[in-house]
Amino acid sequence: MSTSLPAWSEPFSAARRSELGQHLPIVPVERAWAFGAGDGAGVTVAIVDSGVEGSHPAVGGALAASVRVELQGDDSRVVDDEPLDVVGHGTACAGIVHTLAPAARLLSVRVLGADNRGKGQAFAAGLEWAIDHGASIINLSLSSRSEALFGVFHDLADRAYFANVLLVCAANNVAVASYPSLFAAVVSVAAHDVRDPAVWFYNPRPPVEFGAYGLDVEVAWKDGGRIVATGNSFAAPHVAGYAARVRAAHPGATPFEIKTILAATATPAGPSAVDHSPGPGHDDAPTG
Repeated sequence: MSTSLPAWSEPFSAARRSELGQHLPIVPVERAWAFGAGDGAGVTVAIVDSGVEGSHPAVGGALAASVRVELQGDDSRVVDDEPLDVVGHGTACAGIVHTLAPAARLLSVRVLGADNRGKGQAFAAGLEWAIDHGASIINLSLSSRSEALFGVFHDLADRAYFANVLLVCAANNVAVASYPSLFAAVVSVAAHDVRDPAVWFYNPRPPVEFGAYGLDVEVAWKDGGRIVATGNSFAAPHVAGYAARVRAAHPGATPFEIKTILAATATPAGPSAVDHSPGPGHDDAPTG
């Protein structure tokens, strides 16, 4: 089992959590109200990643469509794809979202290759496609370090925001700037050191706003398998899953409002922490 956290997670560690305390200008929100039925019904969550293995038991038949990005010189196109995962990483993220929001539809957009790497151009094309093709929440457990693409991803983050599409983005696992996770328009996520999917923390100081379950998480993997893994990649889909529940309960909520609700339902930090049960649906949460 891992005992160390990836980069950008320091504010959420046990030694630093007391610094997260703040007086919000809003009162704490009950999770039962925030999540409603707690199943994500009516919401489509896109997984922009290495693909999603549609037949994996952890995905539960929730995969509605699967596409991939093909690059041809300076051009890119999105084509239909088999419901497969060339790595396992995308299936891990999809499985977490499905466990937390089992009635949500999943959309797989494959932009990574078998080495779990991909071109920034493909990533941007896949993200743009997901924004334009029915996703209301997009999980991005990947990022680009390309300064040349900074403006492209900034524009896409703004475009998603004003199109009422919530981007949930994992911070990089190493301490380098990467995009779009560091943009204010997105919900940025790093891992914390509490092995509980029902715990997430809100950080009022930039750049990473939310800490979620990402240490020693039991996740789905390719070929019907499961592994135990650590990373900001696995923290992000926990927040995406809860965001799907918020959007299902409150369909008119904007990205700004969903982020506010997630902050208002975050686990209190420090010795005054109270019950963090998320209400309906918690029994379905992964135990890792």
